[in-house]
Parts: sequence; C-alpha cells; structure tokens
Amino acid sequence: MRHAQVSQPSPIEWRRARVLVRFVRRRPGRDVITVSRHGALAVVTLVRPEARNALTGPMMRGLATAIHELDLDGAVRAIILTGTDPAFCAGLDLKDLRNTYDDLELGPEMGVVQRGLLPECSTPIIAAINGPAVTGGLELALGCDWMIASREHATFADTHACVGLMPGGGMTIRLPQLVGINRARQMSLTGNFIDATTAYEWGLVNEICAHDELMARAVEQAEAIAACDPAVVRELRTMYDVLGLLSSDEAHREESRWSRRWMSEQFDEASFARRRHDIIARGSAEQ
Repeated sequence: MRHAQVSQPSPIEWRRARVLVRFVRRRPGRDVITVSRHGALAVVTLVRPEARNALTGPMMRGLATAIHELDLDGAVRAIILTGTDPAFCAGLDLKDLRNTYDDLELGPEMGVVQRGLLPECSTPIIAAINGPAVTGGLELALGCDWMIASREHATFADTHACVGLMPGGGMTIRLPQLVGINRARQMSLTGNFIDATTAYEWGLVNEICAHDELMARAVEQAEAIAACDPAVVRELRTMYDVLGLLSSDEAHREESRWSRRWMSEQFDEASFARRRHDIIARGSAEQ
C-alpha cells in the first residue's frame, strides 16, 4: 500500500489562506456553513456570528452533509470544527425551534447514520472552541473526538433544563464520560456556565491556549493525525466508537479480536517498514 506524501501548511498559512470550497445558505448572508481545504486538512466553520452561530434546521443539515462528504473523501485525513467569533455555537436557534427538529437528520435515503448532532464519521474531528459552547453547541462539540479551547473566551453550559427541553444530541451520554456523572448532573440540572480553565480541570477539553493561538494549535494536532497511516487512524477511531459502547470485559475481548483480525487481514508490512524510521525518530524526539 502506497501513501502519498502530505505537504501541510504552516499555522500562518492557515490564517492567511482560507479557500472556500462549499457553502450552505438558507437566506443570503445568513445561516452559513463554510468548508476550507488545504492539503489533507479541512476546516468546517459556523458563520452566523450575529446569532452567536445558533443552529437552524437547514444549518444542521448543511453541517451534517459537509462532514459526511469530507468523510467520504479519502484525501481528507482530519477535520477541524470551529465557529466565527464571538461564539463557538449558542445551540439551537430558539426562534426556529419548532421547525429545527424536522431538519436535524439527513435521513435513511442518503445512507447516513446520525450520531448525536453529527453524522457517523471515521475521520477524526477536532473541535476548536473559540467562544461559548452552549446546550446544542456543547453537544456539537461533544460529538467531536476532542476539544481545544480558547483560554480567554471559551465557556460551556447545558441549559436544557432552563429552556424546558430534553437533550437529544448525546449530552447525557458523552458529558458524563468526560467529566463524570456528578459533574455532568451539576451542569445539566443547574444550567450554570463553566469557564475554559474549569473545563480543562474537569476533563471536558484536552487543552486550553491563548485565543489567537487556537487555530494554529488545532492545525498542529490535525497535522499530527494526517502524518499517521490513514487506514489505521480510521480503523482506530471506529474501534473507539464501537468498543466504547461495550462493557469492560466485552470491550477487552473485542479489542483483542479486532487487533488479531487487523494483523491477519489488513496490516501492510511493507508500508510499516517504510515508516519505521520516522516512527522511531518521532518517538525519540518527544521523550
């Protein structure tokens, strides 16, 4: 199996060159999702800043379609999901709430399985949390593989109880997995906000950084993903999804079976031999 050399942009190039390849509009100038591509990376951005990137039904369909299409593109090895300042996402648009739920799913006719607010996806997704991630916005972030947050501007809250709605985007599944059941209950039953430092201390986000360094740091991590064997990355991500739903004993048995199956059916010894030197060099440099 031959893997093409991946030439990745520098963080500065990412800030300067944002090439728009897809957009979804409900009305001119509003409810916009953009996707920018550079090499093996893609950045999906919510662009409705006047409404703090609140999600309407058409926006959700556009987002799900964009993620699904990127996942089908073998050249895309990592996705970054972010919002346009001042917010990551304020959740579902309360003014359009009655119609929003009708449009949340792509539907079986497109062959897409919905997992929370995002489609099932084998391409890693990093959430770059540039501002408040609230209720549905928090569920959107929870659907990603991990989060990096702006130290100055990111905040997090689950206000379902305040609004009078029940979560349907994975809140009661993913939130306790990350912060523990008691802290998850605290967030959901009070609706109180936590800041980025607290989110990091609780394990909700993997990293916090200065706001103006957020995208550069997300790109750096996405580049690390892109440098790995893409087939292995996709298989590993699928393993995490599947085994995370099993009990501990079941998960250990299935992980062992999965590993043996991969080695016997898909392990590429020639590819591994070509990458062995780089693997050892990277490990030595980071220890």
